Formats: sequence, structure tokens, C-alpha cells
Amino acid sequence: MRAWVNGNLLDDARAVALPVTDHGFTVGDAVFETVKVVDGAPFALTRHLARLSRSAKGIGLEAPDEEQVRRAVREVLEGSTAALRKVRITYTGGAGPMGSGRGGGSPTLVVVADDLQPAAADVRVVTVPWVRNERGALAGLKTTSYAENVVALAYAAEHEADEALFANTRGNLCEGTGSNVFYVVDGELRTPSLGSGCLAGVSRALVLEWCGAREVDEPFDVLRRAEELFLAGTTRDVQPISVVDGRELPAPGPVTQRCMDVWRARAAESSDP
Repeated sequence: MRAWVNGNLLDDARAVALPVTDHGFTVGDAVFETVKVVDGAPFALTRHLARLSRSAKGIGLEAPDEEQVRRAVREVLEGSTAALRKVRITYTGGAGPMGSGRGGGSPTLVVVADDLQPAAADVRVVTVPWVRNERGALAGLKTTSYAENVVALAYAAEHEADEALFANTRGNLCEGTGSNVFYVVDGELRTPSLGSGCLAGVSRALVLEWCGAREVDEPFDVLRRAEELFLAGTTRDVQPISVVDGRELPAPGPVTQRCMDVWRARAAESSDP
């Protein structure tokens, strides 16, 4: 694992030193991106950096310097021979007071490269009793405030599942803890709209562009009648769901298989679609 911290490259990420007053540490005042790296090339990096900038502005931070981030990504990946890796880019409010108010210091930028294991062929999911707030200040932003996801994933593990799915406050299907969800009803591929409060996933956008799907907000129990389900995410690509709340599904079904095939072909055309 190699890390880049505010201009300093470290071969041992455990040696990273950040002030204990960093607002990303104390109150989760930070945004981040995880980027898949295939044969040394970050996948869809331009899209990830655009979202990083949107998320930063969304929580009131100045957008990071894109060229600096790209340089940091290059440096942490330099010399790597692994076929599959990931890069985590974290951008925080910097040092601040021990409270929610910002101190006006310089932001902190950390870029870390690590190994990435191939995604499982399919996953089991459960629905959780908590909801996403589609009207919240952080709705649709990729922030480091992930404690809610930690709790939900622990719930999933307790129920012998790999991922958890949330409804929103309106009772409509929203998203997973770190994934967008697609489903098939009457042969039609559908996914929740961004108005549901789900993250504007990079992989979600590519599935919409490459495969086509109807964005629609439907009650959470649409999962009970969905013919197929799959997750989309940076470290998953298109990943079939084999079980939802104990109900078995084809994994992959025909629509999901088509999306997997299209994804594989289109992703091979360019590392930065």
C-alpha cells in the first residue's frame, strides 16, 4: 500500500501522519472517490474527479486541484505491476476546531493505492430497517460519513448477506451501502432516479449510457416482484444478485447477462469512458 499525503509520497501508508484536529477525522467533513485500476490504468478517472469536485462543492469545500490529484494518482501507481488495483482519493476540510464549525485551514488531500480482489460472481442482499434521507444535506454526495453504511453492512452480515439495500423516507427503493441497484420488471431494466437520494454512481451512469434503463421511483416492495436484480459499482462493475431477503433469483438473468456483456466490451474500448 502506497500513500500520497499533501505532496509527500510514502511507501508505507501506515506511516501517514495527519493532525488529530483534521475535520475529516473528527467530524467526517470530507469527500472521497474509489477508482478501479486495471493493468495500471485508472478506470473512468475523469468521471470520478468530476464527482469529487461536485461532492466537495456540495459540502462547502473548494474543489481540489484536478491536476494535483491526477499527479498524485500517477505517483502512487508508479511501478505497480498488479493487474487489478484500486485508488482511494480522500479530500477533507483540513485542520479545524473540535466541533462542526470549520477553522478555515487548508484542505487535506490523501491518495492511497492498494490491491483489489476481483468481485464475486454474484451477491446476496437484504433490505434494512433504516432509510436514506433524500432531502438531507448530503443526499447524492460521496462523503466519508459512512457510519450508517457500516451499521447496515453489519446487519447484512448477520443475515448471511453481502450487501444491504435502503429505501428512502418516501418508502421507495434507493440504493445499497456502496452500490446502485438495477432491477427488471416485465422484461424492462429500471433503476431509482437521482431524486430518490441515491448516489450519482459512475458505474450507474455508464450502465444507463451503455445499456439503457428507465429511471423510476417505485415502492421498496418492488424487490419482491423483480425478475432480476444487479448492483453497479466501481469495484463490482455489473454484479448479479442471487438472493434478496431469502428469495432466490437467476444470477445472471438474461437482461443482466446482456448488461455484463456490454459492459465488458465497452470497458475494453477505453480506460476513461
